[in-house]
Amino acid sequence: MWDENKVRIKDIAEELGVSTATVSNVLHGKTKKISDRTVKTVEQKLEERGYIPDMAATLLARNNSRIIGVIVNDHPKYEGHTFEDSFISAAINHLSDEIETCGYFMMLKKAKRITEIINFASMWNLDGIVIIGFCEDEYQNLRDHIRVPFVIYDGFADVQNRFGNITIDDFDGGRQVGEYLRSMGHSQVLCIADNDICMDLMRYKGLCEGLNLKADFLKIPMASDEREMFYLSRLDKLKGYTAVFAVSDYYAIELMRFLQRQEIMIPDDLSIVGFDGCREASEITPKLTTVVQNNLLRAKTVISLLLKMINNSRMTENICIPVKLSVGQSVRKLN
Repeated sequence: MWDENKVRIKDIAEELGVSTATVSNVLHGKTKKISDRTVKTVEQKLEERGYIPDMAATLLARNNSRIIGVIVNDHPKYEGHTFEDSFISAAINHLSDEIETCGYFMMLKKAKRITEIINFASMWNLDGIVIIGFCEDEYQNLRDHIRVPFVIYDGFADVQNRFGNITIDDFDGGRQVGEYLRSMGHSQVLCIADNDICMDLMRYKGLCEGLNLKADFLKIPMASDEREMFYLSRLDKLKGYTAVFAVSDYYAIELMRFLQRQEIMIPDDLSIVGFDGCREASEITPKLTTVVQNNLLRAKTVISLLLKMINNSRMTENICIPVKLSVGQSVRKLN
């Protein structure tokens, strides 16, 4: 019996004004003689008309699936809300736009262990991978197990001609904070972070360089409920500083709210600076002074490098993107 609801190649071709051969060739990945614009138009129409199951099978069967995987470290510090984190969500938003603009599909995954990427890359025949999080030794291990090109969007690694790496100038961001606080008369400065390695360590070192003195460092718990008690038990110590530099906006904003609940005014009683430039930093009162990283530029740079690596297996590069301090109202000038 004829299924009148079934979408046929002929129907797609007639709607787009192209030949059935063109639609068939797109379906089977034979697109060398078809313009990119036509390929994209046909693929969009196939998806619109419900040809998705067949399209998925075709993409996976191609030598080039045109699928880019974006893998995010499902770190315990996110407490089950990884994609809700402002930095992660901003990164995914810009990566999604850039991947689609370049004619690829994005496949998103959280992973508690970097080894999960090995099966994931094989299962979906990924053309390339963008990785957010994890550590240097894990990247090296992954490179030993997969041939798929990958670029680190946010991490800490020495490229060594094995994978692409996009970083921001963490040290200079910290230095800018230090110089600004020094210009505002602050010398009793505390840096807070949940670890003392990698990017956080570079931000702290930059802070000390800008201050022209060694700032104090306080390692805070990763669990939010533990941080509340941690801050309460050290409230008098916190009051002994004139400024706090948090290595992320998340921690800066959380601390601001905690202090405000304790009737400690920001910046009258204590100045606070963050790092990342998330949207919430400009929405909170007072507006947070923070180091801004250009997430749009970062996404464009990541995908540009990944596409070069897809086309040239020997291609790799380490690119450092500059950051800039954005002055809000969370820092008071001392007399």
